[in-house]
Amino acid sequence: MNTKVIARRIRVIRRELDKKKIRFLLVTKPANVTYMTGFLGDDSWAAIAKGRVYLLTDSRYTEQAQKECPSCKIIDRAGPMADAVAGLVKKLKSIRTVAVEDSVSLADFEQLKQVLKARLRTTAGIIENVRSIKDESEIAAIKSAAAISTKALEQILPHIKPGVTESELAGMLDFQIRKLEARSSFDTIVAFGPNGSRPHHQPGKRKLRKKDAVLIDFGARYKGYCSDITRCFVIGGMTAFYKKVYDVVEQAQATAIKTIKPGVKITQVDAAAREVIDKAGLPVYGHGTGHGFGLEIHESPFLKPDGKGKLKAGQVITIEPGIYIPGKLGIRIEDDILVTETGCKILTNKCPHSPVLS
Repeated sequence: MNTKVIARRIRVIRRELDKKKIRFLLVTKPANVTYMTGFLGDDSWAAIAKGRVYLLTDSRYTEQAQKECPSCKIIDRAGPMADAVAGLVKKLKSIRTVAVEDSVSLADFEQLKQVLKARLRTTAGIIENVRSIKDESEIAAIKSAAAISTKALEQILPHIKPGVTESELAGMLDFQIRKLEARSSFDTIVAFGPNGSRPHHQPGKRKLRKKDAVLIDFGARYKGYCSDITRCFVIGGMTAFYKKVYDVVEQAQATAIKTIKPGVKITQVDAAAREVIDKAGLPVYGHGTGHGFGLEIHESPFLKPDGKGKLKAGQVITIEPGIYIPGKLGIRIEDDILVTETGCKILTNKCPHSPVLS
C-alpha cells in the first residue's frame, strides 16, 4: 500500500490518540491492523507509539509483512502474542499505560494482564471512526470490487436455468470472483423460490424450477475492500404479485437514495424506504436499510430506525430494503452508494438490474 496514504492515516489516528491522552495503542482488530499498516495477513497485531508503528506477526507472514508494511517496524514473534507485546512495552521503557481495543478477546486480555507491568485499559472506536470516511485509494478499491462483482454476475446469468441448485449457482459465482483475482466479501447467498423470504438463507440442494424467483446477495473483496450487492430475478416472466412487490422495493430503494447527502440524519434515510413499503400495505423488513462497509462488510454508519448521527461525505454505504413473505417470496435490492459533497453516487449501477431472465 502507498506509504503516503498510510502516513496520512497514522497522522489522523495520532490526533485522535492525543485527544484521549493515549501514548500506546494496541490494535487487535484485523481490519484496523490493515488500515494502519497495509498488512493483509492474519494473526497479527499492531501497536502505535510515539514516533513508530509496529506490526507483531510470526514467521508465516514475515516476508509478506516486509513487502506490505515498509513503514512499520516488524516484530517477528516466536512465542505467545502477549509476550511479544510485553517485550515491546518493556523495550520502550516510558510506557505506563497500554490501551487496547475493546474487541480483543477475553482470553487475550487476561494474558496481557498477566504479563504486562504497565496498566492495561480498553478503548473503543478510535480507528473505526477514522475508517468511516474513505480516502481516494479506498474508494478506488471499492469501485474495483463492485466492477468485479458485476462482471462475475454477468458470467453466471446464462447458467440460471431450471435444474441448477442454489449451492451450484453460489459456487459458480464465487469461482468467477476468484478468476477475476478477488475473493468473496462474505458467504454468497443464493435463494430460490420461497427460500428468498429468509434474508440470510444458506444455499442448499434446492433446484431451480420454471417460473421460480432467484435472490442473490454477494460481493467481491479486492485489495482488502468489499462490495455488497443484492439482485433478484425470475425465470420466464413475473407474476402480477411478484411485479407489484418488486416495484415497491425498487421504489423504496430509489426514495431512500434520493435523500442521501452530507448532513442528513441516518434515521431519515431509513424511514424514507420503510414508508414506501408501509404505504403499499406490504410487510416492512426487520433489518436495517443499509450499512457502511469497506475493509469489513459491516461498518459504521448503520442505517436503522434507532441509528445515530448524520451522513458524511466520503462514507460508502449500502441501501437494501426488502419485502419478505414466508412461504411465498423474498425480494431485496441492494446497491453500494458513495456519499459525495453534494449528494451521492451509485457505484453499482452497472450491475444487471432487469429482473426477468429468458
